[in-house]
Amino acid sequence: MAGVNKFVNSCVACGNALKWIPVVFIVTVIVWSYYAYVVQLCFNFSVSVVQQVFYLVIYHVLLVMLGWSYWQTIFTPVGTVPKQFRLSAADLERFEQAEGLEAHQQILEQIARNLPALTRTPIGPRYCEKCVHIKPDRCHHCSVCGVCVTKMDHHCPWVNNCVGFKNYKFFILFLGYAFIYCIFVAFTSLPYFIQFWKVPNEVSGTGRFHVLFLFFVSIMFSISLVSLWGYHIYLVLHNRSTLEAFRAPIFRSGPDKDGFNLGKYNNFVEVFGDRKSHWFLPIFTSMGDGVTFPQRHMDEDEDSLLGVRSQRWMEEGGAENTRLENNPYHVVNLDPLVQTA
Repeated sequence: MAGVNKFVNSCVACGNALKWIPVVFIVTVIVWSYYAYVVQLCFNFSVSVVQQVFYLVIYHVLLVMLGWSYWQTIFTPVGTVPKQFRLSAADLERFEQAEGLEAHQQILEQIARNLPALTRTPIGPRYCEKCVHIKPDRCHHCSVCGVCVTKMDHHCPWVNNCVGFKNYKFFILFLGYAFIYCIFVAFTSLPYFIQFWKVPNEVSGTGRFHVLFLFFVSIMFSISLVSLWGYHIYLVLHNRSTLEAFRAPIFRSGPDKDGFNLGKYNNFVEVFGDRKSHWFLPIFTSMGDGVTFPQRHMDEDEDSLLGVRSQRWMEEGGAENTRLENNPYHVVNLDPLVQTA
């Protein structure tokens, strides 16, 4: 038995190590690009000191912001579901002993009645059998991470982490700074690329090949990044996650892909925060707690229902764990959002 456990643990460790290969690849490309740009292009081929200083200052600023955003995206822990959503031992026993889908849904309805969760499946509350809890709005289970992630967007192998409520801002900044980094490298290396291409024998050594390859790689990555970055900017402005773009969340009134859409500015503020000075820094400034979200349309009955649930949630200790008392988003109308912006 000990041998089997050791083998299983070794396989798990090997699998976890393999997950870092895409990250190592990205880091390797960045390190090589640093050598090719700074050492080869700036120091060996740039003839003007002013040009060198200009290139190096802007390059290092972009590199720092890119590296900082990437680090934050990778190592920020995913937002997990508060313990109040988890079924108690008594509720779980009652749920497992119940027979039939209707009986299961009735039990889940009773439990979800005290929780601020309004999105649902076509037949009842959203429930995760693996994590044994009611899913908060916009939460999904990640099979790679093995947990439910708040406001999950997708699992990204290039950062070996889930992209969700806690690090979505960092992920977008990473894409943006990576695109600007590649565009800057491409445009500043373009004159040297043209020179080396037209007169291949003018410069000897491996340096010219580094610069030529640097231009090709930066253009290739720019094309890939601009489409991905643009798509996520679109999602931010429409207040959707990647999962919600493919499958609309279901409310009591039915599926609505724009159910969380509060207007482009408010949608942007929800992700990037209300302090403009922090918008482009990879520090956490997203609004809310990742558990409750304002909705575009609410009728009177649903508004009252959410108010009752939020009150029960706070009375039972939800505010202590998710900071709902400082969350302007538990009010389901647009006025508080405009005020906080």
